[in-house]
Amino acid sequence: MILAENVVRIGQLLKPHGIRGEMLLFFEREGCADKDTSYYFLEIDGIFVPFFVEEMRFTSDTTARIKFEGVDDVDTASRYIDSGVYLPKESVKITNDDTGTAWDLFVGYAIMDQTLGDIGVIDAVDDSTMNVLFVVKKNNREYLVPATEDFILEINESRKILYVDLPQGLIEE
Repeated sequence: MILAENVVRIGQLLKPHGIRGEMLLFFEREGCADKDTSYYFLEIDGIFVPFFVEEMRFTSDTTARIKFEGVDDVDTASRYIDSGVYLPKESVKITNDDTGTAWDLFVGYAIMDQTLGDIGVIDAVDDSTMNVLFVVKKNNREYLVPATEDFILEINESRKILYVDLPQGLIEE
């Protein structure tokens, strides 16, 4: 079974297109429209189900008409409208370009501070304000750590560790 921490949301199905089961896919995450993939996961009742791409044509740089195998009419396509569209996390590159960092890709990473050592594991990302925060949990305690490149020293993707140098006093033990 595919778990939520192993996938990343890249878009949403908007509406059926035509009568053959095609749907309009809106790419929410920049750069994911360029992915050459044979399948996407749709979240259906909290479960990530793979759907194999039969045909896909781009209508803009953020939308495409997509036809999944086994979805052959407008009624079947209508069942999946507003479904989130996901890719495996390892297939989405963590980037630090001028479009910004996809901070939610770091959920599940451990945070190791240069001075304090193990801070905990990133449980969620709070992007409800202009200052994005990592919600870090360790031993039934929760810490809010600013998600900024200024504090990150190194990213070890294979071991899922962020090495950071946090300002003194930010984390109270």
